[in-house]
Amino acid sequence: MKSRFRFLTVFLVAGMIFTACDVLNQVQQMATLAKCEFRLSSVDQLRLAGVNIQQVKQLSDLKVMDAAKITTAAISGGSLPLNFTLNVEAKNPNSAIAGLNRLEWTLLIDDIEMVSGVNDNRVQIPANGGTAVIPLTIGVDLKQALKGKSADAIANFGLNLAGAGNKPTRITLKAKPYISVGSQTIAYPGYLTVQNEFTSR
Repeated sequence: MKSRFRFLTVFLVAGMIFTACDVLNQVQQMATLAKCEFRLSSVDQLRLAGVNIQQVKQLSDLKVMDAAKITTAAISGGSLPLNFTLNVEAKNPNSAIAGLNRLEWTLLIDDIEMVSGVNDNRVQIPANGGTAVIPLTIGVDLKQALKGKSADAIANFGLNLAGAGNKPTRITLKAKPYISVGSQTIAYPGYLTVQNEFTSR
């Protein structure tokens, strides 16, 4: 009986030590995250009204049926969905690993607020200049976001989004990372403004 009690005591103490170490590690990762740099790396899988427009700059570059599909969606009373993956690259210049558990974001295109969302995937950024890519799945109804614009203007807005080499020069992301520390979720101090060049805060 005494040996069982002694084993249980050792087990509980060890558990408390490992829990404390885990919490300290998470706190360290949050502190390191505050010194990381972020940029919008690329736009992938760009689709307008279900049509792949990854390399398209104008309607005349499309097949007739695809161009008609986009034009019809832009003119009709329904929606004009723009869907793509926005790759956010994080770089860690610190000597310790950085991490985040959640990323809340708001997407702006040409300074127009389009849509907000949350990425709940855990991300770790390696130390000493290491990088990690955070892919965000974006969906925007351009007709809703660009109320008052003409059908041609709305369609061209979507077609010209990716930029040369799919570098998202017209996109800005307002982002707030979070990290779990013990049972608590702690927010990054302030918002990150993320564009196509590495920057911190």
